[in-house]
Amino acid sequence: MSENGNTEQREILVRRALEEFEARLIGYAASILRDQDRARDVTQDTFIKLYSQDPDKVSEALKAWLFTVCRNRCLDILRKEKRMETIEQEQVVQIHDKTEDPSRQAERSDEQSEVMRFLERLPENQKEVLRLKFQGDMSYKEISEVTSLSVSNVGFLIHAGLKRMRGMLSHQTA
Repeated sequence: MSENGNTEQREILVRRALEEFEARLIGYAASILRDQDRARDVTQDTFIKLYSQDPDKVSEALKAWLFTVCRNRCLDILRKEKRMETIEQEQVVQIHDKTEDPSRQAERSDEQSEVMRFLERLPENQKEVLRLKFQGDMSYKEISEVTSLSVSNVGFLIHAGLKRMRGMLSHQTA
């Protein structure tokens, strides 16, 4: 294929990835880094790296590739700073339906704050797979590819994390 055709394929792939995954990647990176600006920078780095890839090699598993690169870049930053930080609700990108009733939005925000407090109390590996599952909207297989864990281990961690969070909720309401 000509260089011009390859450039066009790359541009189409990056445009598609931006439309489908940019907001989720920023939210995911922000949940790890606790900094919206750095999350945007990491997401931008991820898309720049995508542009340098062969579209034929990454397009089939695009979501897993993007989240893997984003995750690794976030972890590199945290390692460089020599600290692992926890997620705070204010720094998670929240996407709301613009037609939603404001009182329902407030209620949902309270519910999300509660869930985030419970999430913070989980072990790091459970937090990670739950972020990928619910913020990244990823399948167990995709999470497995991103984290290098087996699919069964991913399933176990998600199940255990959700079970623990349900237990926290039932203790709170009791």
